[in-house]
Amino acid sequence: MDALKLIAQDSMKKEVPVINVGDVVKVHVRIKEGEKASRIQIFEGTVIAKKHGGISETFTVRRVAHGCGVERVFPVHSPVVEKLEVVRAGKVRRAKLYYLRDRVGKAAKVKEAIR
Repeated sequence: MDALKLIAQDSMKKEVPVINVGDVVKVHVRIKEGEKASRIQIFEGTVIAKKHGGISETFTVRRVAHGCGVERVFPVHSPVVEKLEVVRAGKVRRAKLYYLRDRVGKAAKVKEAIR
């Protein structure tokens, strides 16, 4: 079991900013096109959930694109995730914001935390 922890710690060397549920984040994702070409795509949205911990930690980001809700789950320590930017800190009292799925327009907004 200690060997697994050592391997996990070695692969977690990348500095990751602290993101919380309710924050609006920009996730820079490396998209592979064709054989060798790759580009960076930015996915901006609200963090509605964080799961697990350590090496297997993931977070779910939700945004509304062209009137349709889109959610993506990103592993925090994935090499596909190039950079994480916190655009706005959110003030929430829940660990999971799944109730935002049913809301439309301004009702789906999260209040900004004053820090």
